[in-house]
Amino acid sequence: MMRSAVARWCLVATLALPGLVEAQTPAAPAPPAAPPATAPVPPPATGQERTAGLQAPPGQPTQCGLPVPLPAKLPPAGSGPVVYTLAPCFERQGGASVIEPQTYLYYIKLRPSRPSADVWVPYTEETERTIVDDFRTLWNTNFLDDLSVEVTDYVFENGVVGKMVTYHIEERQRVKIVEYVGSEKLEQSKIEEKLRELGITVRLDSFIDPGVVRRVEGVLREMLSEKGFLGANVSHVITPVAGGPKLVNLSFRIEEGPQYKIRDIEFIGNEAISDGSLGRRMKENKEQWFLSFITGRGTYQETKFEEDADRIVEYYRDRGYIAARVGSPEVKVLEDSADKSKRFIQLRVPVEEGRRYRVGTFDFAGNNVVKSEGLRQLFNKIKEGNYYSEKQIRKGLEKAREVYGQIGYFEFTGYPDLQPRDMPKPPADGSAPTPEEVEAAKQAPPVVDVTMRMQEGKQYFVNRVTFVGNTTTRDNVIRREIRLLENGVFNTEALKYSVKRLNQLGYFKNLEGDAIKVEKAPGFDNRVDVTLKFEEQNRNQLTFGAGVSQFEGFFGQLAFQTSNFMGRGETLSLGLQAGERSQNYQLAFTEPFLFDRPITGGFDIYKREVRYISQFTQGSTGGNLVFGFPVADFTRAYMGYSFERVTVKDINELYLDEDVIKSNPFLADALLIGAGGARTISKIQPSIRYDTIDNPIFPTQGKRFSAGVELAGLGGDTRFYKPRLESIVMFKQTNRTSLAVRGLVEFVGTYGSSKVLPIFERLYLGGEYSVRGYDLRTIGPREPISNLVIGGTKSLLFNTEYLISIAGPVRLVLFYDAGQVRDDGQRFTLNEFKTSTGAEVRFFMPVLNVPFRLIFAYNPQRDGVLDNSYRPQKAFTFRFAVGSTF
Repeated sequence: MMRSAVARWCLVATLALPGLVEAQTPAAPAPPAAPPATAPVPPPATGQERTAGLQAPPGQPTQCGLPVPLPAKLPPAGSGPVVYTLAPCFERQGGASVIEPQTYLYYIKLRPSRPSADVWVPYTEETERTIVDDFRTLWNTNFLDDLSVEVTDYVFENGVVGKMVTYHIEERQRVKIVEYVGSEKLEQSKIEEKLRELGITVRLDSFIDPGVVRRVEGVLREMLSEKGFLGANVSHVITPVAGGPKLVNLSFRIEEGPQYKIRDIEFIGNEAISDGSLGRRMKENKEQWFLSFITGRGTYQETKFEEDADRIVEYYRDRGYIAARVGSPEVKVLEDSADKSKRFIQLRVPVEEGRRYRVGTFDFAGNNVVKSEGLRQLFNKIKEGNYYSEKQIRKGLEKAREVYGQIGYFEFTGYPDLQPRDMPKPPADGSAPTPEEVEAAKQAPPVVDVTMRMQEGKQYFVNRVTFVGNTTTRDNVIRREIRLLENGVFNTEALKYSVKRLNQLGYFKNLEGDAIKVEKAPGFDNRVDVTLKFEEQNRNQLTFGAGVSQFEGFFGQLAFQTSNFMGRGETLSLGLQAGERSQNYQLAFTEPFLFDRPITGGFDIYKREVRYISQFTQGSTGGNLVFGFPVADFTRAYMGYSFERVTVKDINELYLDEDVIKSNPFLADALLIGAGGARTISKIQPSIRYDTIDNPIFPTQGKRFSAGVELAGLGGDTRFYKPRLESIVMFKQTNRTSLAVRGLVEFVGTYGSSKVLPIFERLYLGGEYSVRGYDLRTIGPREPISNLVIGGTKSLLFNTEYLISIAGPVRLVLFYDAGQVRDDGQRFTLNEFKTSTGAEVRFFMPVLNVPFRLIFAYNPQRDGVLDNSYRPQKAFTFRFAVGSTF
């Protein structure tokens, strides 16, 4: 018998296999795994080759340790050798198989004789070739660790030789358990996530693959290196487990060793730029500081040093050092910590600065569509005699991509071809410059000639624009925001504009990344298909329940609200809310595309009653009409009309005190005491608004500027004007953080027959929508005798927020608010601003369809402010709220 054995990592399950005398055609199993390199195949060994002159064994023959039944009939006397039996044997693994035995029989093409049917298969040279082919087929299934074929002779009573073919099989091991032991820094979930990212899988109940095992070990070493464990040792151990043959536990053993911490970074060779400036360019590898125990800063990440080196080189090239180089760092061990868990090091980073170059000539090449004069305007910061700056080159290329993208050349690329004058030009024949030419060039001043090599590519047109995933929102609602036209030029800037408009709707999760696909249209040379993949957000809410806030107090509500009514993009809300401090009944509807044109039309009717604690109760019944139309990109003008009947009741007795009335003659009129406690207000509200904020619920960047005025007096019995200016700017810092700044100024005054403003039209600050650490309507001028807030006629408000995305819809917001309200004849002064700072946790509540807020505030400048209980405003406050400050 001859055997070919190849040792392999593997894992298996078990099955019992009886011997086989008469084979039946098996059903086809699942396809085998990809085969490994084919093992060398010997010819099958016959019994005569194993032991010379082997005779028929006495008694009954055996195969795989089991007796073979004697045949019901004998082969014809005088015939040649026949295939008597064949069987796969698993003696080396206890006689049990992991793979279903029928699977192996499926791959074995040789068939034995069937004595009961008097069918005898001759054993010939062709039979031996079939056995060799079966050997190859079985080996290439990748199921096996070892395989051999044995052919044994059995002599029948009539002298005919029967061949007993045995396939000796040893299967590969199978993984039953995978574990990673020995590391406190690597969590198993993080390891598995990293392996998934790299497409590496160690499945349970699968064969061990030595290549996969090596790749996993490499990934573990890389992950440990990123955490500063440069000397980590990773190995694996395979141990059998109970439950059957060939079942094993694959255990990756990790020895972390000391974690390398950077105590100092020294740059060698830099003269023009300081160590501090270069160190600040490094992002991944930085020196330890006093908060390293929280931030983890100071860990040496060897695999990411190249990224830091690229940042340093970029910094040099932005300043004209086009030949700057950064070498590999030298790691100098300073000391180990007492427990040997940390190793403190110094990084010595070699730097070659080279000369600082000024721009010589600046030309363009390869541009046929856009003239050089037009391109030169995009690179207007690069002038002859100025220091070369790669940053300005990048900015110019970004502008050029926008220009080319607008006319369909979305494959446009460009790069700077630099030719320093102090380096010789290579000869046209490709030979090296002579030493004399090199030496002569070195005498030239550090000037670099720049040629922008433009690769314009083809002009592309739009074939189809397709929407996927908008199960609720109708196609026409999306298409009216799209500025790309099918069969028109593929304008990349129009696509960006369209995506921003769609994100502003708030109907879908933000379109970004793989949700926007631009693919060349099959069958066309210069056309593209644009596919937008949407994920609908639920903007339809039927809510009922109860809550609490500073404005409403405890309240119950029943409401239906949708920002995308029936998928048409319309806004409809119907609300019934009653609480201890407020009641609100409202019906509102807005159509953003009236008459299929970009004209906004809407109305709302309402009845409200609000009790301002310790002040008065205000009731309002009325309605609004609004129309809007686009003025420019992201800019709309609005005209609104409002009519309402306002009442004032339950006035605090302090307001009605005779001394208070005498000291403030206007107060009685402001409280509508002489007007039966009611006023009718009819007003128009023209306004204009520019808005590029990227998302209405979770904004991260953009601007919003608005200006408007309320002009009351077109009917009714109250005449006043109230201009308002607001500015909001949001800067995206990282993928998880944003900075937002808001400024708001308001003024109100009377005209005509109205001499006194109603108290509810005067200006106040305080509450979660302005200066959030103070009670509602507590910042403003006060009546000197009773200390009651009577409001002012002009106000300034500033808000700053730093928004940090924690997980999903949860945000941490760090804020600083400052506000001031003044009356006629009073000027704004710096020391009169009331301020509040702190943090709030803001998360989206699907039930309310608005952000829910937990606000923790500290009020540093609060002198003279009383809360709604007429006690001095507390330094620290905590409150619940819904919505957002701006």
